[in-house]
Amino acid sequence: MIVAALLGNPNVGKTSLFNHLTGSNQYVGNWPGVTVEKKEGYIDNSIKIVDLPGIYAMDTYSNEEKVSKEFLLRGNPDVIINIVDSSNLNRNLYLTTQLKQFNKPIILVLNMLDVAELKGIKIDFSALSEELEVTVVPVVATKGKGIDKLLEILKSSDFKRPRNNDKFNFKNENEAYCYINEILKNCLTRTKKGITSVTEKIDKVVLNRFLAYPVFLLALILIFKFTFSWVGQPTADALGDFVNGFLASHLKTLLSSASPWFSSFLVDGILAGVGSVIVFFPVIFCLFLGVSFLEDSGYMARGAFIMDKLMRKMGLSGKAFIPLIVGFGCSVPAIMSSKTLESEKDRKLTALLVPLMSCNARLPIYSLFASAFFVNYKTTIVFSLYIMGIAIAFLIGILFKNTIFKKDEEPFIIELPEYNIPEVKSLLLHTWEKAKGFLRKAGTIIFSMSILIWFLSNFNLSGMVEMDKSILASIGNFISPIFSPMGYGNWQSSVALITGIMAKEIVLSTMGIVYSGNLAAVLPHHFTPIAAYSFLVFVLLYTPCISTIATMKKEYGGKMAIFSVTYQLVLAWVSSFLVFRIATLIFS
Repeated sequence: MIVAALLGNPNVGKTSLFNHLTGSNQYVGNWPGVTVEKKEGYIDNSIKIVDLPGIYAMDTYSNEEKVSKEFLLRGNPDVIINIVDSSNLNRNLYLTTQLKQFNKPIILVLNMLDVAELKGIKIDFSALSEELEVTVVPVVATKGKGIDKLLEILKSSDFKRPRNNDKFNFKNENEAYCYINEILKNCLTRTKKGITSVTEKIDKVVLNRFLAYPVFLLALILIFKFTFSWVGQPTADALGDFVNGFLASHLKTLLSSASPWFSSFLVDGILAGVGSVIVFFPVIFCLFLGVSFLEDSGYMARGAFIMDKLMRKMGLSGKAFIPLIVGFGCSVPAIMSSKTLESEKDRKLTALLVPLMSCNARLPIYSLFASAFFVNYKTTIVFSLYIMGIAIAFLIGILFKNTIFKKDEEPFIIELPEYNIPEVKSLLLHTWEKAKGFLRKAGTIIFSMSILIWFLSNFNLSGMVEMDKSILASIGNFISPIFSPMGYGNWQSSVALITGIMAKEIVLSTMGIVYSGNLAAVLPHHFTPIAAYSFLVFVLLYTPCISTIATMKKEYGGKMAIFSVTYQLVLAWVSSFLVFRIATLIFS
């Protein structure tokens, strides 16, 4: 099998190229001993593409650079696919000169040719191939142009072998750039004065000092509208009617002759537990689709740039905004990605703030409560929780900056990629990679916990009993006084919050079992609207799931993990209490 290492600078289209080459035949994990994403894909089971992290150089300062260098030294790839931005060869080819030192055949993929042409840049592919002793393949990855030629070369193993890599052993960075400038004089010409690109025209609006924040907020509102008003929530509602109505009633009919405990186990345990969560998959998918669109279009990097000034208020650079945004999907990869930040202070402070970003696991809970209590204001209620999480993270960041993280701030350097319209196939694949974890949880953790919760809610030491006499009810009654000041001191909601530490989706699984029936119809009998919103505030801020806690411990140690759990519990209780009491005073 041919092994190809895919390398390039960040934002040069590496993900688009990888998706085109491998399609859905991909495997994602982490490199052994390092929390840096490892992606592998296969072409016809004869070629393995290893997608290495986006890096600018091989200086082994970051985990990404160390992983890439280690793989090229010990992974023994047959060929290196080096993808570069054709419109910015001067910078991109520095990594290419370093890759030459590994004495491997290199396929230099010149991406974004359409952008280069708009800038009036013409490249002599043959001359560039001869100068660098590499195979040159021009492509436009977002449109799939040139991919067939690359596949043909990979399958034929027709790689240009290096002749004299000693000439690439430069003494320093300056010497390397002098060489690059020299070869570009022979290989690159400007056929005309570059016209103002679409990217430059859009940036005049989205990066305008007066319009930047309103445009950013508008982009987020549109994603929420798409998720909760236009597509996601209506689809989830239809799926919920099918599961709770048609499917549940037919299952009960099929089990009419079965023993009561077995019927209860399947209907009130598995279907109610897993079904109450799985119906919200359309909501999760639509939210991720919106976020993936912002990432693939090139706007997300602008978001980090726009937020830099605000992030400085809490002692972080705009680059820390990226892990925080990732936290809206899942806190685990967000905490992992915080390791890429330059300073220890930035890494630790970002990791502590990440769990305050409302991850996708909380979204089904918000969606259900919004549908049950705030029918006409669903989007507004859910949006307010996301904004609250951001606002509280901002205040906590300022507090930590002035107490436990009193250190110098790091400079902010980020590359703003060209805008492009994401290709549908690549966008859907990117979204699926993020969303499938939700289904995986439903098939493993949530399924297992649903069985355990059903057992605890139907049995005590004497055998099968009424639910209010069960083991679960006893646990709930013991801890419920803690939550009484916030308006939801019943045992059912108390145990739901406790089980939610395993995974936030299990809050709904637990409620689906202990309340029985259509939760949107049942919950208003157990919560007032004010108590419901107070409950959502607690869900937003309290202890993250066990996976997040384990990741925090692995990355930053046990003391920081304990601190994170403790401060979030206190923060959640105080915030929920204040919301309930203030809202009660206002609306009573």
